[in-house]
Amino acid sequence: AGLHGAPWVQGAAPGAHVARAAGFYLMSQLEAGHCCPISMTYAAVPALRHDPDLAGRFEPGLRSLVYQPGLAEPGGKKGLLAGMSMTEKQGGSDVRSGTTSATQSADGTYRLVGHKWFTSAPMNDLFLTLARAPQGVTCFVVPRVLPDGTRNSVRLQRLKDKLGNRSNASAEVEYAGAVGWRLGDEGRGIQTIIEMVSMTRLDCVLGSAATVRGALSEAAHHVAHRRAFGSRLAETPLMQTVIADLAMESEAATVLAMRLAGAVDRREEEFLRLALPVSKYLVCKRAPAVVAEALECLGGNGYVEDSGLPRLYREAPLNSIWEGSGNVTALDALRALTREPASEEALLAELELASGADPWFDRAVEALREELRAREERRARRVAELAALCLQGSLLLRHAPPEISEAFVASRFLPDGPWRTAGTLPAAAHTETMLNRVTPH
Repeated sequence: AGLHGAPWVQGAAPGAHVARAAGFYLMSQLEAGHCCPISMTYAAVPALRHDPDLAGRFEPGLRSLVYQPGLAEPGGKKGLLAGMSMTEKQGGSDVRSGTTSATQSADGTYRLVGHKWFTSAPMNDLFLTLARAPQGVTCFVVPRVLPDGTRNSVRLQRLKDKLGNRSNASAEVEYAGAVGWRLGDEGRGIQTIIEMVSMTRLDCVLGSAATVRGALSEAAHHVAHRRAFGSRLAETPLMQTVIADLAMESEAATVLAMRLAGAVDRREEEFLRLALPVSKYLVCKRAPAVVAEALECLGGNGYVEDSGLPRLYREAPLNSIWEGSGNVTALDALRALTREPASEEALLAELELASGADPWFDRAVEALREELRAREERRARRVAELAALCLQGSLLLRHAPPEISEAFVASRFLPDGPWRTAGTLPAAAHTETMLNRVTPH
């Protein structure tokens, strides 16, 4: 309970965002689709606080532990769910190109006319959306039901037939004169809604780390019990190396996701500005490859729906697309380096905490410094990947057993790397330690 809003409750305990992240991580391993409205509701609160009146009106319902389904006026419900609706068919991630218009009415509300190409969880009670007002792209709060009890002019055109994430409906929506309340100043819609985007990006990292862990758990359980060629699969050295490598990938993703959640608790905005997009880039991109390897551990059974791995396999690419695909997040990191130099200083300060712990890690950080100085767009992906790997290495060197951190550095940073496929760890890797952390006895 409380994954959607507990950290925002007044008087929440220190570390509330980390505690919430741990719960979200566990829940996402079970079924990721229903976590989307949970994530958006959680992420809506900091954006809503740009307008104290709207925050005071809706935040209590968004924080409430009561789930009240049904189509009703938000003010009359004990619990609310919020969504986000930005993408249009002609622009995709280029939300500045949106054509949805907003015209102010005499009562101070706005009338929105246009469309949105992807609106997930369309059953939610209210949505943060973008439309073009006289002063430029502006953020609005659009309810499904108006204060007088009538339905707002938000029309669902159709549901998307998606590859995965099918438990979470995603719709094409038309605003046919829909009523919206302006959130923030006219012309500053992207700056307003970006706070919601940042929080959902955190959940993308958590969700991908959870998918990796879920796939690893399935694979580790299978090989521990499956017998072939006279022994259990888990007793064969090569399979041990594969599972150990996947376990290390899972641990690196998890510790990085939790570090980001801790940064939210401590309001480390400068650190998050750069660490969040690079972490999303790497962790979300690694998930499909890890799930594919886990599926292979089950052999043909892994390719059968009954195993559960095909569902994870279809789910795995999604977080790398949501809230900015690979190029978008890599370029966002590059933009942070250019416009907000304090973000670079914060990231390097984090890496400095592990300085001297391993010479190959130190060389990787120096290589990153050179990439950061170049600031070349064509190398933006390289910057994002190396920055995230260095963050993972720093965290593991400081917090994981030496057997884990040394194997990570050796397989990700040594000259004969980087890691390409699972099971290619150095000969000196302590696979037993890694395996015991996956399936402790």
